[in-house]
Amino acid sequence: MKHAQDPKGLIHDSYRIDGITAPECRSIFLDWAISVPEGVEAGTAARSLLDIYAADHPDHPMTQVLEEALLAPAATGRRGGARARRS
Repeated sequence: MKHAQDPKGLIHDSYRIDGITAPECRSIFLDWAISVPEGVEAGTAARSLLDIYAADHPDHPMTQVLEEALLAPAATGRRGGARARRS
């Protein structure tokens, strides 16, 4: 079943593939993420898809990928530049 947040059905199909691995799910997720329509916030769409699939598939690798996508990126701070090279 296709959802507005998954117009190509990529996420849906990933849940139907027996034996799919986490790296394969990440690849599918990236394909999904770059095809999210303009004006749609990817994080909100990922949250909606997680709400749709996670309850029925808590141990599926795509569930883990969607959960990871919702985590805030680690703050790395400023790296490099002229100041970093000075003693």
